[in-house]
Amino acid sequence: MTATMTALFGGTAPQWQARRVPVPEPGPGQVLVRARAASLNNADVQRLDTSFDPATGGSTEYLAGYEFAGDIAATGPGVRNVRIGDRVMGTTQGAFAQYVLADHRHVMPIPENLGHDDASALPTGLLTEHGALTRARFTAGQSVLVTGAASSIGLIGVQLAKALGASLVVATTRSKDKEALLKKAGADTVVVTNHQDLTRATLDATGGDGVDVVLDHVGGQTFAACLPATRVDGHLVNIGRLDRAESTIDLDALSYRHLHVRGVSFGFSRPEALGQVVAAATDEAMPAVADGRVRPVVDSVHPFDRAHEAADRMRDHRAHGKIVLTVP
Repeated sequence: MTATMTALFGGTAPQWQARRVPVPEPGPGQVLVRARAASLNNADVQRLDTSFDPATGGSTEYLAGYEFAGDIAATGPGVRNVRIGDRVMGTTQGAFAQYVLADHRHVMPIPENLGHDDASALPTGLLTEHGALTRARFTAGQSVLVTGAASSIGLIGVQLAKALGASLVVATTRSKDKEALLKKAGADTVVVTNHQDLTRATLDATGGDGVDVVLDHVGGQTFAACLPATRVDGHLVNIGRLDRAESTIDLDALSYRHLHVRGVSFGFSRPEALGQVVAAATDEAMPAVADGRVRPVVDSVHPFDRAHEAADRMRDHRAHGKIVLTVP
């Protein structure tokens, strides 16, 4: 193993900067992964754009990236669930590097039929959507509404809900040209919110009852519109804020329907809790990945040394699916 590696750092310039740094050594409970691919998330570009102030030169330097796929290169003391050479995908802070250090509880095996590029595009979506369905107490036969469903994470939510036995999946998008994409992912009904009322269209699709579970990736007033579109005693889980974090809701819609509202954010502040989410997704969702029912939608693949192009594509909201970096 080489003593140094290339890694991408943010906070020192408007774009990520490549730098040669020492390869880290895994400590107790950690694994070192030789990364082959890494994927972008909205948080990557948001952090990049807020960590450097060109007017003042002020910066907060950090090793970039959250999502990766590769091969186990070394293990620290106490790690027994993986071996050197195993193909894994996972999530950790500092994933845009040739060698990635991660908690052993935060990696999952890559199915044989999945390449590194596709695998790197899967962990965030799979963990988030499965974790949200779990919080909503989803069971096979229930109906699910996925807002912002054409996002890379939303597409995983549509596929996963269907793979786990949803009787009906309603998916929303603002663009009619994404209707075919959502139908292909497994949506039974697509609501184009620029032209249709979300609440009315969802009630129409469910015979007036509303859906059992909502996976909301949009927030804002879209979240408010989901309340009266949910069945009595139904569950709403807010996952993302593609619109905005503030929402003005009708408390009558919340109370009269006896709704259960949850919010999820599976970050890195509670490693044990994230490990439990990873373990559950590995057991319950990975079979659907292995047999092809759940697949990440990859928009584009970019060389590691052209990461700025990948960031620009995400900033411009041109991507239909995940943006991937190949790691040399």
